[in-house]
Amino acid sequence: MSNLGRLNSILLVDDDEASNFLHSIFINKLDLDVEINSALNGQEALDFILGKGQNELELPCMVMLDLRMPIMDGWQFMKSYEELVPKKLKEQITIVLVTISDNQEDKDKAVTNEFIADFSQKPLSDETFKELIQKHFSLATI
Repeated sequence: MSNLGRLNSILLVDDDEASNFLHSIFINKLDLDVEINSALNGQEALDFILGKGQNELELPCMVMLDLRMPIMDGWQFMKSYEELVPKKLKEQITIVLVTISDNQEDKDKAVTNEFIADFSQKPLSDETFKELIQKHFSLATI
C-alpha cells in the first residue's frame, strides 16, 4: 500500500543499531524534512505505531521493516499489524520489507501481502532510499 502523499516520518525497524544509524545517515543525505525514528524489533515498532496513532502527525508514513529480528520478527510484526492496527492508520503507512536474505519465499510472501508496498535487499544506500521514496510518495521532491 503506497501513501502517495507527503513523507513526514520514517520508522526504521532493525535489531542492528548500526544499520539503523547508517540508514538514518542515508536518509539525512537526501535533505528531506523528515522525522526518523527506530525500533529494534517488531514489538517496539508495533507499540510505536499504535502509540503514535493517537496523534496522527507523528505516525510514521514509511516503515522500513527488517525480517530477521529477535522478540518479534518481520513476519510476526506483519501478522500483528494486520490484526491490531486500525484500517485508518494502515492507509497512512507504507511498509517496505528489508532483508539481507535473497530467499525467494520471502519475496513471494511480501508480494502477496496487501500491506507490504515494496521489498528491498540490504545493504541499502542513499540511492535506494531515494528510489523508494520517489516511488511511494509522489509529493516527495529529492
